[in-house]
Amino acid sequence: MKASSKKSNNLQGTVTCPGDKSISQRSVIIGSLLDEDIQISGFLFAEDPLSTIVALRNLGHEIEIDNDIVSVKNSRKNISDQKVSCNLGNSGTGFRLISGLIAGQEIDAELTGDDSLSKRPMNRIIKPLNEMGAKIESNKGCAPLTFNKSQLVKEFLYEMPIASAQLKSCLLLAAISSNMKLTLHENKVSRDHTERMLKYFGANITTKKYEGMQDIILDTNNKLEAKDYSVVGDFSSASFLIVAALITKDSSITIKNVGINETRFTLLEILIKMGSNINIKNHSICCGEKVADIEVSSSTLTGISIDEESIPKIIDEIPILSIAASFAEGETSITGAGELRFKESDRLMAIEEGLNKLGVSYKSSDDSIVIMGNRDLNISKEVNIESFGDHRIAMSFLIAGLRFDSEVHVNDCKNIDTSFPSFFETFSSLGADIKTI
Repeated sequence: MKASSKKSNNLQGTVTCPGDKSISQRSVIIGSLLDEDIQISGFLFAEDPLSTIVALRNLGHEIEIDNDIVSVKNSRKNISDQKVSCNLGNSGTGFRLISGLIAGQEIDAELTGDDSLSKRPMNRIIKPLNEMGAKIESNKGCAPLTFNKSQLVKEFLYEMPIASAQLKSCLLLAAISSNMKLTLHENKVSRDHTERMLKYFGANITTKKYEGMQDIILDTNNKLEAKDYSVVGDFSSASFLIVAALITKDSSITIKNVGINETRFTLLEILIKMGSNINIKNHSICCGEKVADIEVSSSTLTGISIDEESIPKIIDEIPILSIAASFAEGETSITGAGELRFKESDRLMAIEEGLNKLGVSYKSSDDSIVIMGNRDLNISKEVNIESFGDHRIAMSFLIAGLRFDSEVHVNDCKNIDTSFPSFFETFSSLGADIKTI
């Protein structure tokens, strides 16, 4: 599917943020570990979370969808004692988290994904899971992964080699599902949705912070408590709306029900430092997650340097941040972002190619990019940009097109459905000229 965008001023209106993709997936996975039925509201019915539901059903969990409510029927689950096969499509989060679940539940299984997912490195989860006692075989460190039924150790200590919420969550799920005591040491703090959700459901999990590092200790000597869950809005999806309002003229929008977890909030802090006119109001707590409404209006941005410590907290938002930087005055430097080369695409390469098509000057290395912004940036003829099948690249460059007199065409936009299925309708409601071709 191909899409296009062109100059759009005066974006106006109020929209509700789509449910958080990562939290949606965690809610059904952790919810499946309970003994009683629960209901989940606010779930994101996008391809990635739905792939996770299908995989859980294949493993023997009964999950029903009725309008906008997901019901996890734990009273009727029937975990298979036969080898099962699960295809997670494009969902790296679902793949890595369910790997931990399978390893801890002594299941024979094979996990696969689409062509993109099958190229993503999985040794980072295979190695520690095997050290825990799992028996996992792979295709040279990539999918498919074959899990042979095994029993995990009773206690495990692991020092995280990288800041990765997916790796951390995988190991926590292996521990909670096998009744293991687990201690994780993080040299750099990563997103903490899994820890918050486990605590919400009554897990005995504590975090000890010191000098920019932390230890996470999970002691599974208590039973999880069954209760309903509500998914907050996805900040990563909200980031596209935020940047669209910032870079277009005479725009003012409100995004309701946005998750503002401290480990996801860093992009807002960066944008405010760049000069953004952003107001956060109506703060509340929902199922252990902070949530608020965000008001955004057109702003004059200035480039800044972003330190390496911030990267794990903005890893999914760097593509759209690069668009904001393109229309800022001066240089924006992003350092320590090598992890982007192992996402749905080589995102640094995809960003570079797209910026080049738009005439944006930049310098890059294996793990960094410096963008020379230009407030008056424009293009005189239509351009075609490759998304490389990556939903965040596709959405980011469609947002960039809102500033140009000539149309920006983005190829291969179908994967937008993996995280923001209402993307085109939402932007249309605000007056943005973004459409499928």
